[in-house]
Amino acid sequence: MSVALSMLIALATDAAIGWPDGLYRRIGHPVSWIGKAIDFADRSFNDESGRGTHMAGAAVAGVIVFGSAGLAHLVEQAIPSGWAHTMIVGTLAWPFFAVRSLHDHVAAVADPLAKGDLAAARRAVAAIVGRDPDQLDKAGVARASLESLAENTSDGIVAPLFWALLLGLPGLVAYKALNTLDSMIGHRTPRYEAFGWASARFDDFANLVPARITGALFALVSQRRGTAFAVMRRYASQHRSPNAGWPEAALAGALGVRLSGPRVYHDHVSDEPWLNGAAPDPTPADVTRGLALYRRLIALLFVFLALWAAMF
Repeated sequence: MSVALSMLIALATDAAIGWPDGLYRRIGHPVSWIGKAIDFADRSFNDESGRGTHMAGAAVAGVIVFGSAGLAHLVEQAIPSGWAHTMIVGTLAWPFFAVRSLHDHVAAVADPLAKGDLAAARRAVAAIVGRDPDQLDKAGVARASLESLAENTSDGIVAPLFWALLLGLPGLVAYKALNTLDSMIGHRTPRYEAFGWASARFDDFANLVPARITGALFALVSQRRGTAFAVMRRYASQHRSPNAGWPEAALAGALGVRLSGPRVYHDHVSDEPWLNGAAPDPTPADVTRGLALYRRLIALLFVFLALWAAMF
């Protein structure tokens, strides 16, 4: 049966119920299991010594990515063919998407922001961005939430779906393992500059196509398609990330706001360039509009998967 139908089941299940808290308390989450393996490897092999640490980090990334993919392949091969295979693969793929959790996290920022409760909005945005929330005014909170929405639509939905459609369940699991490696150790800090370099570079490669697809999707579901595409083409390459600038610039153009710009991380000011810098700062209403675009994008993915499944 079509992998597209399995992924449609996975996305629909996640959109409907997410990953229930009761289930998380009982068994955790597959991504958290991968995280524990990464944490063990970090504590065991990262001595921050330089060249050897580079090689150790690359080896750890390879073992975790290919080990996760290999396990997924063995599981997939053991599943009976036909409808049972489609349903079971869809169920196994479900926790590797973040359709509902991303929406809920950004909505948790949008609601208090719209009510003028900046303190609550800052607390909510701290759960999805790494910058210092106490340094953010209302516009800063709105920008941070929209940037997170754009980037995580790529990392949490479009990229896993891309690799699943390309390589099946092993591709999906391998991507999530790599993305988790990047989020945990792919940082330019004294501890991870050497150990995490391979994870960061491989993650950049894995997101190269999906990030651009995500930007195009945000533009397509917008009522400002021409502007969104134009802003994406002009500003995406100015972002510090080779990938995040594409969905962020497209969302900035779609909403008619500016994103990115200078921000504070742990008392350090990062002087990032503006995306769509001539536009105004986003308002609380723009965060709500961004969520509406996100829902349209997810609906478009559902239609695409349904058509693919019907054709093949």
